[in-house]
Amino acid sequence: MADELTGKVAVVTGGASGIGRACVERFLEAGARVVIADIDIDAGRQAAADLGDSAAFQSTDVTDADQVQALVDFAVGHFGGLHIMSNNAGVASSMTRFLHDDLSDFHRVVDINVLGVLHGAQRAARHMKEHGGGSIINTSSTAGINAGAGLITYRATKAAVIHASKSIALDVAQYGIRVNCIVPGQIKTAMTTYGMDSVMKFTQPLPRPGQAEDVADAAVFLASDRAAQVTGIVLPVDGGTTAGPPASQLKLMLGAATER
Repeated sequence: MADELTGKVAVVTGGASGIGRACVERFLEAGARVVIADIDIDAGRQAAADLGDSAAFQSTDVTDADQVQALVDFAVGHFGGLHIMSNNAGVASSMTRFLHDDLSDFHRVVDINVLGVLHGAQRAARHMKEHGGGSIINTSSTAGINAGAGLITYRATKAAVIHASKSIALDVAQYGIRVNCIVPGQIKTAMTTYGMDSVMKFTQPLPRPGQAEDVADAAVFLASDRAAQVTGIVLPVDGGTTAGPPASQLKLMLGAATER
């Protein structure tokens, strides 16, 4: 459905790389015009230059409400509207066991991962309310659903994004604004510095490695009119990770039980 977003304008925060860049490219392929928002000015400008006239770049720190408002204003002024807001910008916290974590990066991670999403959703929704509605898509993580040791601050922020997305969806539904949350699993990006293959073996039922484009495809669906009746959902794109552990783990547990 190459033209299903034709006539729509999208903003993607964190759009210069990783999942954000994949979303930008998929939105463009579907016919949208897209504003790439990022704090990485060089990468953002290069991405816009690579992707052609239907893409533009706006330097944006999502923790700054004024800059997010300027981003919305830029999209409206440059492309004539705003129909899709993808709040994708995010950072990881330190991989530290809780008792040894000095929480020195707590405010930085919360400001980007939670406050940044709230700024983006709010400023986009204010415009959409007066212009026929729209689609807001927030990016969380399986770490926001499945608890685990380490990355405590990151897990907490991604859980907050999930709950905020559902709550905002209820608050703005009367204006024709749909708000949904995508939950990526193990996706190789610049943020994933650990050994993904070993993690997948123990956590993901599907053996196929996840790609940034898998998340972007879900975003296109949620942005499109095919999802006209879809709001307030949490959509994992995670190879089954949030459903439960792989069958191989069950075999290991049953084998251990048999040995006892």
